[in-house]
Amino acid sequence: MADKLAPAARSRNMAQIKGKNTKPEIKLRSLLHRAGFRFRIHVNTLPGTPDIVLPRYRTVIFVNGCFWHRHENCKYAYNPKSRQDFWQKKFSSTIKRDCEKTDKLMRAGWQVLTVWECELRNNPEAIVHDLALKIIDFTNQSNRKHYTRESPSTGLIATLVSCYTTAEEA
Repeated sequence: MADKLAPAARSRNMAQIKGKNTKPEIKLRSLLHRAGFRFRIHVNTLPGTPDIVLPRYRTVIFVNGCFWHRHENCKYAYNPKSRQDFWQKKFSSTIKRDCEKTDKLMRAGWQVLTVWECELRNNPEAIVHDLALKIIDFTNQSNRKHYTRESPSTGLIATLVSCYTTAEEA
């Protein structure tokens, strides 16, 4: 399927997509701050430059867009109809990079939490409540795990994820 926009217009649109201080990220930061958590943002000394870093709790939070980071079973993680090879390579490299940064952070003793853009649209207060439970629980455990948030409609608070199987599926 041919692109409906001229190359210059498409380039202008893509250039407007931000990587930092996105609306979902700002919303989550506001909710976490209101809940009493204090944090740093975009700490470039950590692998992957996490969106939110809670040093007191040794926890980092990534706020991922469903389209770019391929949120499974999400309507926003659709595949573009044009240039499918290009997009598949781009998505695969994003997933691989996500797994690598998660692995590096976990090896360094950090808890890694991922919040999906669609979850913040649906039920942001429940997301913050679940995150707070995970953050506090992590500080009480000597065993540190990687949790990823799943859609609230599935009823799961968090699931243990293996990046390596995710990367192979992509």
